[in-house]
Amino acid sequence: MDTGMVKQERIGARVPRHVYEKLNRAAELTGATVNQFLVQSALKEAQAIIEREEKIALTSQDWNWLLNLLENPPDPNPQLTSALTHYHQCKQNDADSSFNWQP
Repeated sequence: MDTGMVKQERIGARVPRHVYEKLNRAAELTGATVNQFLVQSALKEAQAIIEREEKIALTSQDWNWLLNLLENPPDPNPQLTSALTHYHQCKQNDADSSFNWQP
C-alpha cells in the first residue's frame, strides 16, 4: 500500500547553550522553528558551495580564447604525439584481451 510519503532522514547536532540560543533567536525572527531555520540555512550554504565548486566562470576574454582553441586546436606537441603512439601500442598489445577499446 503506497501512502505517498517521502522517506525523510534525520540530522541532529549538539551545540553549546549560547549557540542554541542564537539559532533559536534567529529562527524566531524569521518565523521558523529551529529545525526549519537550520535546514534552510544549511541548504542555502550547500547550494552556494555546490555552485562555487561545479561552475566555471570565465571572463569574456577567457571565453573567446577557449572558443578559439576549440575551433582552431593547436598541432599536437611531442609529448602528446608520444602518448598517442604509446596508447596505440598498448591497445595493439592487448588486442586479444577482454577489454573493449571501442568507444
